[in-house]
Amino acid sequence: MKLDPRGPRFVAAVTTVVLVVVLVTGSGWLALAQTAVFAAGSVDPRWNPYALAYRWLVQPRLGPPAEREDAAPVRFAQRVGFVFLAVATAGYLSGLTALGVTFAGFGLAAAFLNAVFGLCLGCEVYLLLARARKA
Repeated sequence: MKLDPRGPRFVAAVTTVVLVVVLVTGSGWLALAQTAVFAAGSVDPRWNPYALAYRWLVQPRLGPPAEREDAAPVRFAQRVGFVFLAVATAGYLSGLTALGVTFAGFGLAAAFLNAVFGLCLGCEVYLLLARARKA
């Protein structure tokens, strides 16, 4: 399956905003909602609710993408995001706020790098692991 590479960047931009709100408000429930978003994207990146918004609202206003990218690295990155936000959610909801802040901060850093610079850390880790398996 191939993806429009602008979609994951849009998803990362929305995720960045959500995680800023999580960090500002300390909302474990919003962290839980973001965890659910990552869960959907980890099954199929096209199922991420933000990706659906991109496909329905943004993509029709843009021309077709110049190229497409493999979905497997994006799926892996969504799984990494899921794990980080699951830990953040557990931290916030159990009263271990420092744990929540730390892992939400890690998620924010990764989402920000993808949204602003197109650097998907989870995708890069996926590619490194794929190369290591071949070696």
